[in-house]
Amino acid sequence: MSKRTSYQRSELGHPSTKRAKQIDDDLPFDNLVKLLGQQEEIKAISRVAHWFRPKDLRIHDNTGLHHASNLAQSSKKPLVCFYLHCPAEESWHGTSPARMDFIIEALKLMAEELKELNIPLVFLHSEERAERIPTVAKFLKDNHISHVFANFEYEINELRRDIGLVEKVGNHVQFSVYHDQTVVEPGSIRTGNDKPIKVFTPYHRAWLNIVNKDPSLLDPHPPPTNNTLSGASELKQLFNSKQPNVAKDKQFASNEDMKRIRNLWPPGHSAGMKRMDSFIAQIDNYAATRSSPAANSTSRMSAYFSTGMVSVREALCKVRKYNEGSSDFSQGGSNNGVYGWVREIVFRELYRQTLMTTPHTAMNLPQNLRFDFVTWEDDEEGWEKWYKGTTGEPFIDAGMRQLKTEAYMHNRLRMNVSSYLYCNLLLDYCRGERYFAETLIDWDLSNNTQGWEPSFTVFNLVSQAEKNDPEGDYIRKWVPELRGVKGKAVFAPYERLSKKEFEKLGYPKPHVDWKKTKHRAVERFKIDMRDATP
Repeated sequence: MSKRTSYQRSELGHPSTKRAKQIDDDLPFDNLVKLLGQQEEIKAISRVAHWFRPKDLRIHDNTGLHHASNLAQSSKKPLVCFYLHCPAEESWHGTSPARMDFIIEALKLMAEELKELNIPLVFLHSEERAERIPTVAKFLKDNHISHVFANFEYEINELRRDIGLVEKVGNHVQFSVYHDQTVVEPGSIRTGNDKPIKVFTPYHRAWLNIVNKDPSLLDPHPPPTNNTLSGASELKQLFNSKQPNVAKDKQFASNEDMKRIRNLWPPGHSAGMKRMDSFIAQIDNYAATRSSPAANSTSRMSAYFSTGMVSVREALCKVRKYNEGSSDFSQGGSNNGVYGWVREIVFRELYRQTLMTTPHTAMNLPQNLRFDFVTWEDDEEGWEKWYKGTTGEPFIDAGMRQLKTEAYMHNRLRMNVSSYLYCNLLLDYCRGERYFAETLIDWDLSNNTQGWEPSFTVFNLVSQAEKNDPEGDYIRKWVPELRGVKGKAVFAPYERLSKKEFEKLGYPKPHVDWKKTKHRAVERFKIDMRDATP
């Protein structure tokens, strides 16, 4: 596969800041909810379906699937499940080969699990994005489905797709959509002025209080009840649906890459729960070591959460059990490890609230629209060095090489490599955001956009490395040219070694001067944003 590694903002597509504000004032989510509420109730039930999305790939603790199963059972009608595969949609989002393979392998496992329950999983195929709504509508009509269930996706394109489907099927199909990606419903944690909270600390405080007061929010739903044999017989033609193939632009560069990634990231619910169990066994150490990339003490659950192979509720149930049955995850109600890890989960929930209530963040625009007025540089050499991990900054290069090898990067490095790209190189942050989407296995639009949100903070790459990788183990692991470098010289070999010693390493000198480029970035941001009026 030949990876595209350079984009202009115009190629990715984004509205004007004026249009972005209009979209924010007329929320697609609210429009979908209003439309769903206007549907006429269909009392005559023929068949019931659940629509799996790329963010709820599990049959365990799946809210929409649970309600679909309940209706099918109470009405004594068969349950059908389906998944829509659209290669053009994945190319539009920039989904990585690692993530696509992860999803498709999980779908195979789900099809087997559902078949044991006499429930078919039908794979629909839509080559182009414009065909998505007609493809689903035709499937519902051809298979006499009167009620379809799903879980909300909060991205603007997905919300518009659902709006289009409701309008397309009219009163012939009743469409029910549920919140499933979060513990606390996005948009429900608000300020005193009844606006969605955007700042983490008050959001975190409110979230902890809500979950502690209502522990049932963490209770998982059971898997679906199996179809009867007669129901399965009725659906016989829907079993053994042809599973989707990975599109040409989403294939691994080699079988070696595929084997390595599959070994690192085994797909499916069982694999995810097993990984969560392993993390719980060492969660006490999380607070002390979570920022150390060499310690590798994070849960590595992000890929399972972003695809919904494991629900956040299921994971927090395990944490609650470890926390002596208490859902008080505050500092006073849990140890530092539990508190620190749950805090990261709350960040994830806030990001979804932000995505839903500030939809322009899903349209290649920053949350702070004034950053759209910044003039970015055109340093193609710097761009290439960044994504190849040859910038001459050991901490940055280590992170980028981990990303290339594992389709994953430690969160501490994500913050550093993004800061270096848009501050020190002054390259458009959207290019880095897109590269992450095309490379990460755990890519998630809300997390990715919020993680790449530009700011005036310029990370000091050397002090960050010295603080978070004090022995230089992470750098030496991923940058083999520096494995023989002793002591603190590993953090800045060009500055701390003699010219002769440095030249022997075969490692590049820094592409830019950190101090000079920090000053350049701060001044550029101030000047370009000073009189900006989004």
